[in-house]
Formats: sequence, structure tokens, C-alpha cells
Amino acid sequence: SAPCPARGRRLAAAPSRSLAGSGAVRNDLHVMCVLYKLCRLPRCYFGALILIVMFLQGSNDSEEDMFGDPDSFYGNSSFLAQVNDIEQKYLQDKNADIKAAGEIVLGNLQSGIHQKKDNFSTSENMVVFKADKEEGFQMNENDPVDSNQELTVSILDDLPSSQLLYFEEVNELSSDSRLSSISEIRNKFVSSSSVKIRSPSSSCPDAEHGNRPTDFSSDSKCDLLKAESLKDHLKSAMTGNAKAQTLQVSKTKQLKEAVLSEEICVARKAIESSSADIGPFYGLPSKVKDLFRQFRGIETLYEWQHACLMLESLQQRKNLIYSLPTSGGKTLVAEIIILQELLCRQKDVLMILPYVAIVQEKIRGLSSFGVELDFLVEEYAGSKGRFPPLKRRKKKSLYIATIEKGHALVNSLIETERMDDLGLVVVDELHMLGEGSRGATLEITLAKILYTSKNTQIIGMSATLNNVGDLQKFLQAEYYTNNFRPVELKEYIKIRDTIYAVDSKTENGFTFSRLLNFKYSSNLEKADPDHIIALVTEVIPEYSCLIFCPTKKNSENVASMVCKYLKKLHREKEKQDLIQNLKNIGNGSICPVLKQTIPFGIAYHHSGLTNDERKSIEEAYSTGVLCLLACTATLAAGVNLPARRVILRAPYVANDFLKKSQYKQMIGRAGRAGIDSAGESILIVQEKDKHLVIFTKLPLENCYSSLLVELTKGIQSLLLSLVGLKIAVTHEEMDSFMCSTLLGVQQQLLSNEKSLSEITKDGIENLIEKGLLKERTSAKDHDSKRTLTITLLGKATYKGAIDLAYCNLLYRELKKGLEGLVLESNLHLLYLATPYDMTFNCSPDWMVYLRQFNQLSAAEQKVVDIVGVPESFITKKASGQAIRKNVDSAVVNRLYLSFVLYALLRETNIWSVSEKFNMSRGYVQNLLNSAASFASCVLHFCEELEEFWVYKALLTELTKQLTYCVKTELIPLMEVAGVLEARAKQLYNAGYKTLAHLANANPETLVKTVEHLSRRQANQIVSSAKMLLSEKAEALQEEVEELLKVPTDIPGTC
Repeated sequence: SAPCPARGRRLAAAPSRSLAGSGAVRNDLHVMCVLYKLCRLPRCYFGALILIVMFLQGSNDSEEDMFGDPDSFYGNSSFLAQVNDIEQKYLQDKNADIKAAGEIVLGNLQSGIHQKKDNFSTSENMVVFKADKEEGFQMNENDPVDSNQELTVSILDDLPSSQLLYFEEVNELSSDSRLSSISEIRNKFVSSSSVKIRSPSSSCPDAEHGNRPTDFSSDSKCDLLKAESLKDHLKSAMTGNAKAQTLQVSKTKQLKEAVLSEEICVARKAIESSSADIGPFYGLPSKVKDLFRQFRGIETLYEWQHACLMLESLQQRKNLIYSLPTSGGKTLVAEIIILQELLCRQKDVLMILPYVAIVQEKIRGLSSFGVELDFLVEEYAGSKGRFPPLKRRKKKSLYIATIEKGHALVNSLIETERMDDLGLVVVDELHMLGEGSRGATLEITLAKILYTSKNTQIIGMSATLNNVGDLQKFLQAEYYTNNFRPVELKEYIKIRDTIYAVDSKTENGFTFSRLLNFKYSSNLEKADPDHIIALVTEVIPEYSCLIFCPTKKNSENVASMVCKYLKKLHREKEKQDLIQNLKNIGNGSICPVLKQTIPFGIAYHHSGLTNDERKSIEEAYSTGVLCLLACTATLAAGVNLPARRVILRAPYVANDFLKKSQYKQMIGRAGRAGIDSAGESILIVQEKDKHLVIFTKLPLENCYSSLLVELTKGIQSLLLSLVGLKIAVTHEEMDSFMCSTLLGVQQQLLSNEKSLSEITKDGIENLIEKGLLKERTSAKDHDSKRTLTITLLGKATYKGAIDLAYCNLLYRELKKGLEGLVLESNLHLLYLATPYDMTFNCSPDWMVYLRQFNQLSAAEQKVVDIVGVPESFITKKASGQAIRKNVDSAVVNRLYLSFVLYALLRETNIWSVSEKFNMSRGYVQNLLNSAASFASCVLHFCEELEEFWVYKALLTELTKQLTYCVKTELIPLMEVAGVLEARAKQLYNAGYKTLAHLANANPETLVKTVEHLSRRQANQIVSSAKMLLSEKAEALQEEVEELLKVPTDIPGTC
């Protein structure tokens, strides 16, 4: 009868008389070895088993299964009776030499195997069970092993899962009794079989304790007479196998994993050989394509994406710059290239993004890929990141970093000589090279990578590039561009009540399109002279809309004004839930403007919101609960929030006229791929500014180096780190490096007065004056060569990423702190960790200042005196009296900000603190984020100066408190990317109290138990938690392996 598929393939007794010489060798061996392995027989039964099979071969020529129906073998008395008869006959032969018989038969078996070797091929569709080498059966120590092992594996391929499980259970039960000696490993079948049956040797008085091979040539009678019957053993073992549960591991899953591994190997070889056939999905396993479909809903790539990925320059690993309009799909191309590097070339990757929020969004988006494809995703933003990164022996890492953290990461890799581990660097928003101090830091980072590593590929992308030639020369890169947009963008300009279409071919840049069709009352006309309501009501609530406003206050006013003339139309319950969520975030407080506008589906979005508020509003807009956001220009460069229509309230950002690149970024949000057939942008222009909108016809602004503009964060910072990292230690080497920067490419445009060499020389002299560098002259062969070395202060400055304008001041304040550091509270430490650059925008409320001072303890008031702010100064300022004594305003402002941070750590509530100090909650949030980052920098600064050892432990804990600013129990949850305080509280209250809870959570259960959590968000949280848990586990494992590693330089060893 046909066997059940789950029970394995048929075991047939072929019509064969000869065990060694016939064409049915495979079937004979199959029966014998399956029985031997199936029942885990002692060696003494192996010869008997051969005789049993030979007997059955002689008495049964049919093709019928040996056991008939596999589910009814227990009732098959004929087979078991034959086994019993053979056993009895065998036991009666006292003079049989079993060992010799085994050797003879094994010799015949081996000759048969050599004759019929081709018959032992294993089916490709079977899941292979890998048995330990030690568990292969042997007749004695001198017998050949290879054939037996090959036979065992082949036979085990045919075993059903229940039998494999049975073997595993036996191994587990007997594992405690196994010892490590070689002789015991050879005889583990004897000891392991004792779990199911009594070992024959153990019953014999003369037997030793299992620590040597059993000798069956002597005293075999004693062993065999006291053993259980072979019939009973077979019956018991096969009954156990039949009842054993199926393996929990899915064979389909195992097969898929094997296919994935094979495809990665094939893709890796194909990419290394630069073959035209690079694998199933751009050199990646087909599983990657399935994951993009599953996580992103991407079925196929756009034509330009395919063309870009197939560029010969990419195949040859050349650097590449590519530029497309916003929403064109640039990021997908970068992600595929990243996965190629991680999976196929087995190198680490650094992805540099402009803002912390975008870093965290990307962490959430790529963690699920890391979990599925077995690589790590590590966050380097704010105070997070390990320097140097842990060197992984197995998994590769994707570092996702802000510009500043990316620079620090590259420095640490250069210092530890690990740049070759970094195979790829991807830079988003490459145009930021020309944007102030952050652009200077980005330029320094890329210049160091180009100079120190010839094997690291650089990919840069942007939607707004113009002078690409300079960037190509700087990055030694190829260039690809395309004007593709998945959704057509229609650009309009509104002047009074007329809409004009943007047309670069006309003289003034636009042509008439239509008149607004909206009836305004006289009151409405006064309230809305720019006809924003008319423009908005044409699209909402059916579609979404963004209104970009020049200032934060203007965006709040626009939101309030629009909602007054709208009706509450849809999803009212969800809007009330959003209001309640915002109240929970503010501990009962909510912005009155948001409370007024949200019921109408409207909100504002700018830097005045806290992180939790901003995230809640973004999620509500993405899900359609909100249909209109009045926002500032920061949203255009932040997270991706597209809309059907984008309205630019005025051609200004604050007081500055709109740049072409800013305009392009804002209107790029118009049109949602897969949702809208077209996107619209409308720029509102006053009659007086009509002549200025010609900028729509002009090319994008050029990107220029910021190294000269930002001296202390630019060229001086670069020169200091070059010496510290030993990249360049002479004037000649400095000049050579500077020529390879973007400034070196553009030196004729940017510096007419001095040459690049003179600028470099001036920078070095300035660093020497500050005590950060030293110069020494060595005379050799009558030539004097001046070499630069870095001082301890200089090393601490560049490793801590401290602005050179403040490094000496920071050193003095830390030194002064050592004389009398007040540790009764963390106020003194907070003062030292308060960012210097935040003091310029601070205007203290003197009454609040005095009130906070009076609430301090005596020890805390001593801190105020130590830093240099007299009590009398605060009192006179609060009462409006004249001040004769000069007090450093920067110190006064910095102390005031320290009071704000001190209140935050005590209350952990931004709303109450912002009200107490009469500051916007967004400013307080920004202060907290900046303080956490600066505290991390000060920590790295102190680590390089032995005299500041006392600060290390103190600043480590303070950095952690500032990073999260929540109750201690919520910190493990907030370590997960995208989980902020409000969400952490929800998760904690729902019972998810640790990282392990989140990593092992069911997303469906999360959605049901946590309010306002979408399925997509739940999946991202679980994936991010799994990734973080995996990263921590890997780090601990690496430490363990490093500790257990045997040193190669042990004294007395060769």
C-alpha cells in the first residue's frame, strides 16, 4: 500500500539474492542502515541485522513494502516473527565470531558501494538532515569511514521527520552521560542507546564504566544473553517513532533559507566577476524583491531606476552622483545598492542623512530588512552611537547617521585602520555641501574617505543640484540625471484672484490659466485677502493639502483662520482620539490652536512642537485623519508627507526671499504616487513681488564649499583632525590633501586674495597659537623638515567634535569644576553640558530667573557662585536696577538654560517646564536634544584627558538622562527607533516593559492593545526591537569571543 507522504519514502525489499553483487545494493543497504539508525542498536546487533536482511531478501521477492502499511507495522506479526526466529537462531550459535562476520560483510558492502556509486545520489528536493560525523556507524577502528558516513547521510535523507525527531530526543536525553574522550566519542551509540534499552555491557560484571570500546570478541555470551530481545527492541523503537510528533521546523522554511543562501553566493560571485548576468534581482536573492513587495508594496521598478542600477559605472564600483525631482524614487535605488554591498560584497555601509527624524524613520524602515536578511542596522544620531563601532565577525552593519555622527564614525574607522571594512557610503541631500557648518562637516567627511580609502564607493543623491561638474571632480564620480516623476506636477502662480500656469518659455515665466470661482463676503475678504480658503476647499477633505508659511506664527494663524470657515465633515471620533492623545502627551495640556483646528482636520507643523506632538500629527496626516497642514519650510526637508496640492503662502522663508532650491523642495511634495493622477503647486504672490517670481525660470543655485565660511568648524577643524589621524603631518601633505577637497576644486572662485596654500598655512598657525598643534623641526641630510603633532587638548577636541571656538573655554571650566564639583544634585554637571551655541538666542525672564534661584538649596546656590553669576546681579536685574559690575552675558544665559534642563530632569514634562520659563515647548525640546548631544561630545572630550577621569562615569549617566528624559522604567522601550515618550507609556501600560517583550511581540496583538497604533507602525516597532536586541546580543557575543581568544604572543610558546 502507498505510504503517507509525511512518513518518508517507501522502504522496499528488492528482488535480490546477493547482498554485495546484485543490482539491488541500494535497497539492501537501505533496509539495513535504516533499521540500524532507526532503532539506535548496539554494535553487537549489526551483524545480526545484516543476516536478517539477507534472510528477508531470500524469502521475499515482491515489490511490496517491508512493513506494508507504515501505520500498521505493529500488527504485522510475520515480519516480527521472522526477526524473532533469526535472533533465536543467531543466539544459539555460540561459536559465531560476530566481529569477523561484520568485517567480511562490510568488505562486501564497500565493494558493492564502489560498483554502484551512482545509485546513491540524493534527491535535490529533499531537505538534508546533517548527522554528526561522530554518529556515523563503524565496525571497528580500522575500517574505512568515508563510505559509511556517505551512506549514513544518504539513508537519513529518506527518513521522515518523526524519526529524525526521535533521534534528536534520544541524543538530548543521553547528552549528560557523554564524556569528551576520543574513545567515548567513538562509542557514543553504546552509551546513548542505554536511554531506551539497557546497555549489554553494563549488565556484565566484568564490564568497565563505558570508558573504552566494548570488546565483543570475548564474553559476548554474557552480553547477548542479558540484553533485551531484538524483536522487542525493534517493536518499541518503531512504536516510539510512529508516535513521535512532527518536527516544528518547517521544511518549506528550511528549503527557502537554503535557496536564499545559495542565491546570495551566486550573486556574490557574479558581482565579483563583473558578469552581465548578475542574478535574479540586480545581484540580490529573489527574497529581496519579495520583501520590497511585502514591506513597501513595490512590484516593479521604474525604467530610470533599472537604467541607473545597470549603469556600467556602478558595475565597475565607480562613485556616482544622481539627481531626480523629489518623489522620483531616488531612495529605492540607494537601498538596492546598499543591500548589494551588505549581502553580496560582505562590507559595512554608512548612510548619511541630514536630520535625526529622518535617521529614525530610515532605521524603522530598514530594520525589517535587516531581520529578514541577517544584517545589523545601527543608529548614529544625537547621543547614540559607538566609537569606534564594534567589529563584527559574522554579520555586517548598516550605519545610519546624521552628518555630525557620520564624521565622527569615519574618524574612528581611520584611527583604528578599519576603513577597508567600509565598502559603501551613501549621502542623501548632497546639495547640503553648500549649507554652512553642516555642509563643511559633510565635505570634510567625504574628503577623508576619498583620501584614505580607494575601495570605498561613494553614492550621492539630490533633487536640487546645479554645478554638478565641481561635485563630480571633487567626488571623482560619474553623473546620472533624469526628469522623471511618477506623478505629473503642475506649477501655478496666483496673483489676486487669477491663476497663472508656470511656463519657462514665456518672457515673464507664466501664462493665464483661470480665475478663482469662489464667492467671498466682505468679512471673509478681509479675513482672507489671499483667497487661501478658496484654494483649500477645492481639494479638502477628499484630498490632502499642505500650506507652506514664512514663519511659525503665520502657520498657526493660517490654520486658525481656515478652520473657521469649514464644517466638521469626517472621521470625528478619530480626531477626538488625536486630541486626547495630545492631551496625554502634555499631561493634560494641549495647545489651544490645535484643540480648535483638529476637529476640522487641520493642524500646524513647525519646530515649536515637541517630538511626540510632531510625530502624532504626522501619523494622523499620513492616515487621512488630518487633511490640511499649515507648515514651515522645515517640513520640506524632513519626513515624507506628500499632498495633492501644495500652496506656498508667500515667496519668503522668514525674511529671506525664496531660493529656487527651496521652492523645488516644497513643490516636490505635491502628488502622491499610486494615489493621485497629478500634483499641483500654487505660489501666492503679491502684485509688488510680481517681478521677482522670475526665479522660476532661473537655474538652481550653485553648491559652494563652506570650509572658508566656517573657520572653526571648517578648515581649522579639518586641519586639526588631519594631524590627529596622521593623514597629513607636514605642510606639503596638508597642501596635497586640501587640493582634493571641494574647496580645492573651487579655490579660484572662492579665494581671490590668498592661495589655498596660504590659507592652509594661516590655519595651522592659528591652531598652534591655541595650543592644539605643535611643530617640530628635524634636521636630516642637511634638510630641515617641519612635522606637526597634535597636543592632548587638540586630540580631545577633535575626538569630542568640540567647536574650536569653545575648546579652550570648555577645558578651563572643566578644570575649574575639579576644584569644587558640587554633586549634591546634577545642576553643576548640567551647566558643563549646556551647549554654548544655544546661549545666543536666549533672553532670560529675570523674574523667573530670580524665582528659580531662590528655590535652589544652599549647595546649588554655591554652583551659581562658582560659575560666576552673583546673586546680587540676578536680584538687581529682576528689580530693574542698574548694574555696575560686568558679568559675562554668555555665562548668565548658559546658567539660565541649565535651570531649564534641571527642571526638565526633575519633572520630565516639557509642557510644564516651557510654561514655567515662558518659552515655547519646541525651544525647550530643541534645548534638550542639543544638550544630550553636547553631553556626549564632552564625555568623549574627557575620555582623552586623564586629568578629567572623574567626569567619565558622571557624564555617561547624565547623557543617558538627557537623551530620554523620562522615568527610568521607560528607557528600554525608548531605545527602539521611533518609540517616543507617549508611545513608551502606552506600551509599558499594556505590559510590554522590556526590549525583549517588544522583540517577541505579535504585531496584531500590539494593534489591539495599544491605542492609535496602525499595523504598519506595529510591524516597524517589532522589527526595530528585534534589530536592537540582535545588535546587543551580537555585541555581547563578540566580547565573549574576544575574551576567550587565545593570545598569539604567550611567553614560552612557538
